[in-house]
Amino acid sequence: MSNNPLVYSTDGGRIKAEKPQEVVAKGDGIVRIQRQVSGRKGKGVSVITGLALPSAELEKIASELKKRCGCGGSVKNGTIEIQGENRELLKQLLTQKGYTVKLAGG
Repeated sequence: MSNNPLVYSTDGGRIKAEKPQEVVAKGDGIVRIQRQVSGRKGKGVSVITGLALPSAELEKIASELKKRCGCGGSVKNGTIEIQGENRELLKQLLTQKGYTVKLAGG
């Protein structure tokens, strides 16, 4: 069953349900770049967290970073994953965009 409280309507047209608003988690204002290899069959991935942006803007930034690094990647659960171990280049690119960046982990 639907959670729509409307049972019957004589208005013309289709009934449009409201779309849920996207919740953006606010961080401490510091973007962290972490290197991960666990669960990835030994392949290194740079994970970027702390960007408090909507998913559309995260996709845009991820696309630009992937082009500049010359590798693949994705956006998952508010984090950007860039294939390869390009932490120094990613840090340089994000500081040019005006973010405060820290390298986290090993």
